[in-house]
Amino acid sequence: MGMSPVQLLIILAIVVVLFGTKRLRNLGTDLGGAIKGFRSSMKDGEANGNITEEDDNIIDGNVESKSKEKIK
Repeated sequence: MGMSPVQLLIILAIVVVLFGTKRLRNLGTDLGGAIKGFRSSMKDGEANGNITEEDDNIIDGNVESKSKEKIK
């Protein structure tokens, strides 16, 4: 039971009335820039080899206190 195109147009009209086209345009630009920056940093991290197998082992390891007792 999806939404019909008419319902989507009504929701879009309400959003435009509430926020205005300028604010929505700025939001789209900011969101696009954030996604572009995220992708760029992911490529840089993979190219530099920052993620190693040792890092993966640390994530999968057990958390223990200084006295070597398991923390529940």
